Amino acid sequence: MIPVQGAPGQDPRKLAFTLRMPLGVVCAITPFNSPLNTVAHKVAPALAAGNAVVLKPASYVPLTALALCEILLEAGTPPGFLNVVFGGAEVGTWLLEDQRIRFYTFTGSTGVGRIIQRHAGLRRTQLELGNISATIVCADANLKLAAERCVGASFRKAGQVCTSVQRILVERPLLERFGEDIRSLAVSLAAGDPRLPGTFVGPMIDEREAVRAETWVHEAVAGGARLILGGQRQRAVLAPTILTDVTASMRVVCDEIFAPVISLLPFDSFDQAIDIANDTPFGLAVGVFTSDVTRALEAARRLEMGSIHINDTSSSRVDLMPYGGVKDSGFGQEGPKYAIRDMTEERLVTLNPA
Repeated sequence: MIPVQGAPGQDPRKLAFTLRMPLGVVCAITPFNSPLNTVAHKVAPALAAGNAVVLKPASYVPLTALALCEILLEAGTPPGFLNVVFGGAEVGTWLLEDQRIRFYTFTGSTGVGRIIQRHAGLRRTQLELGNISATIVCADANLKLAAERCVGASFRKAGQVCTSVQRILVERPLLERFGEDIRSLAVSLAAGDPRLPGTFVGPMIDEREAVRAETWVHEAVAGGARLILGGQRQRAVLAPTILTDVTASMRVVCDEIFAPVISLLPFDSFDQAIDIANDTPFGLAVGVFTSDVTRALEAARRLEMGSIHINDTSSSRVDLMPYGGVKDSGFGQEGPKYAIRDMTEERLVTLNPA
């Protein structure tokens, strides 16, 4: 409630407050790489805000979304409030053409995000799109911590996370040492059958994607990059791969690889590191390892990203935090509180004395 007592020219008995009202129908389109968590991040706030939901999960992973929806229905979700549709691009087009839908929440590629935004018109959207994630490692950093977290964030889910570390920017005097540190950690990561308890890097979602990533690695090596680990592929499994001596024009650096592949790049000054990290059309997340609070605050001001994680990698997230990107990484935010805000409309009510 917003009291207006004492406002110039206002009756002191006048009151004003705001209400948040559901938008109506929310369409949630979710990706393959987090088939439970991302669905929950979209469906739960939509229902909590009072909206009905139409959910279209990725064609690769329909059963997890279906199981969650069945559980919600059994728990008492009113009939008609939760609906699941399956299919590919043709179903997505049909959903975009349905004017009854008032809000689209989408996680996926920037190309598809542009299509959704173009069709949405004046209807609202929340788009979490592509990224080429960087993590900056300064000379004053805790190198053991940085190496451990970079390896985990680069190779989990076979690198198929929009915030997976793709570029590690290392202060030049430490480049060789840090490269050996992460190599020594990554070389022991088992790649293969995800059903085996020791496997850390499983298959990519499709063998075609593994072939694409392998091709990019081979292109980089042919162009002068040095392969210090990995590069081998068995069907859809690409071994953890580390490259150095890369150039800015190589696809492993300038395109989103979405695979267990990282590239090491040197920097000579913190200004240069920030410029390299920002030199991408995307802006989802970045990590900075440093013990210098001045550098940390400078990074927070100058890095053009939705999330800046100090002494952690780009792939750091707590589900309650606001999560979203800038530039070609989209807009709007996930995180229950913030998504509920986006999925409602605010109305002002004033009460005047009769």
